[in-house]
Amino acid sequence: MSSLGLAPALDHAARTVEQTLEVVLPKPHGLHSRIHDAMRYATFAGGKRLRPFLVLESARLFDVPVAYAARAAAAIEVLHTYSLVHDDLPCMDDDDLRRGRPTTHKAFDEATAVLAGDGLLTIAFEILADAASHPNAEVRCKLIARLAEAAGANGMIGGQMVDMVAAERDFGAEEIMLLQRLKTGQLFEFSCEAGPILAEAGLAEQERMRQYARDMGLVFQITDDLLDVTSTAEKAGKAVGKDQDHGKATLVSIYGIDGARQKAKEISDRAVAALEPFGDKAVALRELLPFLLTRES
Repeated sequence: MSSLGLAPALDHAARTVEQTLEVVLPKPHGLHSRIHDAMRYATFAGGKRLRPFLVLESARLFDVPVAYAARAAAAIEVLHTYSLVHDDLPCMDDDDLRRGRPTTHKAFDEATAVLAGDGLLTIAFEILADAASHPNAEVRCKLIARLAEAAGANGMIGGQMVDMVAAERDFGAEEIMLLQRLKTGQLFEFSCEAGPILAEAGLAEQERMRQYARDMGLVFQITDDLLDVTSTAEKAGKAVGKDQDHGKATLVSIYGIDGARQKAKEISDRAVAALEPFGDKAVALRELLPFLLTRES
């Protein structure tokens, strides 16, 4: 596969995953069509499609066929969307706005949003289990196992639990980075490891991509926390100022705005260095870091 710059690669990823999602998500039908409507409402709400981009670009590094990578990208996107639907619920973050429009429980109702999240979570594994995702059943099982680990109690869900008690604890920088690595970073790690898993590459290549994802995820979260302090709801497409309102410590509250930006730049440089062996094939992944450092939404 030829390399792409960041802008065309992001556009390609968004179009590719949208097309795949249209195929793999159930069309509304039957007495339970409302759940299909809610799943589609949440999934086709726009967004950066960053995780699908990471899957497709990590697959590009190892010459994985797009057809396989696109299904892994769809799986991580629906699982990520499930986490947003549940995060927005009144019992969690209680948000009314997501990607610039009403959250799923506001557009439908709370019970439907819970079920829509459940449906999106489970269909992620159904997508990966299908032979269309890879002809080798062992590869499919590795993808399923890694995604379950990344999303489970010692991954994203564990990070959400830590986040829920954060306001009651006096977290330092190490605890905050652990929270961020679990809550947001684990899905980034899966997305970047999907390429070498699909390619049946060695563990060393999988670890290299994991290290890139770990640092990239920290940069993403630091800049997200900066947006929470410096942006507006109109620009961000979601409520801002929540961490401060809830008394949660972030790297921004610890280092200050300028210090957090400097920390993000240091981690960004380390992430870029991890891609050196891939040369020009990693152009888009390399360009992602300065994009994150300057993003406004």
